Amino acid sequence: MNENYDMLAKCLFGFEEVLAKELRNLGAQNIKEGVRNVKFKGDKGFMYKANLALRTAIRILVPIETFMISNEDDLYNNLSKISWEKYLDENSTLAIHSSVHSEIFSNSHYVSLRSKDAIVDYFRKKYQKRPSIDTKHPDVQFDIHLQKNTCTVSLDSSGESLHKRGYRSDTNIAPINEVLAAGLVLLTGYDGTQNFIDPMCGSGTILIEAAMIANNIPANINRPEFSFEKWKDFDQELFDLIHDTLLKKVRNTDKKIIGFDKAPSAIRKAQNNIENASLEEFIKIERKNFFEELSPVEDNVIVVFNPPYGERLTVNVPVFYRQIGDTLKQHYTDTSAWLITSDFESGLKNVGLRTSRKIKVFNGKLECRFVKYEMYAGSRKASKQK
Repeated sequence: MNENYDMLAKCLFGFEEVLAKELRNLGAQNIKEGVRNVKFKGDKGFMYKANLALRTAIRILVPIETFMISNEDDLYNNLSKISWEKYLDENSTLAIHSSVHSEIFSNSHYVSLRSKDAIVDYFRKKYQKRPSIDTKHPDVQFDIHLQKNTCTVSLDSSGESLHKRGYRSDTNIAPINEVLAAGLVLLTGYDGTQNFIDPMCGSGTILIEAAMIANNIPANINRPEFSFEKWKDFDQELFDLIHDTLLKKVRNTDKKIIGFDKAPSAIRKAQNNIENASLEEFIKIERKNFFEELSPVEDNVIVVFNPPYGERLTVNVPVFYRQIGDTLKQHYTDTSAWLITSDFESGLKNVGLRTSRKIKVFNGKLECRFVKYEMYAGSRKASKQK
């Protein structure tokens, strides 16, 4: 029986609570929210399941050593004491990612170099041969985190960021990150029992993530590989069991998931990505202009979209956002409408609708707001009295 051990799931700012809920639903133990991360406990099988199923996690780390340092030499000396042969051998390849929040070191790249020196020197002294560095496709990936005087060394079980689901082959300019898209959809409360519309769907990422949520399809089921598959203790039989068990929990939604965009190129890219994810049965894509069309669904609807903003917008910003507000008001009554934007002054303030929720998130380095508009038929007071 595998023992439980500590793990840490990294996430985007603002999605800690959403990720913690995902972990609870999967069966994690000792869940503790941090900033851009959630700590938890589970066994090896749960680590496999977390990588396969979590929608808002960027990567899953497994801490293997924590120690205190007071100077640069302490880092090298403490790393030299770790029994590295537990995790790789002299013929393996490795990569190191470092994050530094400490006065001892100011450069994360230098921390990675010193950490690499400690590992390869350990093998050279003990085995007269050293592992190689491979930053693109290593056998084992380590994470070094320095917080003031505390250094935590972890195995990175994911490898490439978990936002790389494996279904997206075509993108538009500045496409939304898959993990961000999933997080936004989950923040709305969407669970597949509502109809769903993305009226500015671009290459279809929000629609695909919504369809995977609605049908309980594991987020990373299309991903070609995870870093843990190269670990010394990788259990193929256990991984296959977890993989197949998750697939057995897939369900079929009977609610509509609809996307449209006015650009033919966007529609073509969205259709390609939807096919890659094998979700053509659940998502309907059409070429339409949001500002000129009525809502295709009138009952129990959640609308989520990522309108152009920042450098992507080449039109009159105040007018564009005013059109968004007018269209929602006139054509999307009795819906919950959500949009993400980084354009607060000339954009968001011109929508002309009162927000019922406003959540701070980041799209890459852009600080954004994810806002909700409750679109009632008639007055809000009249709606409440029904």
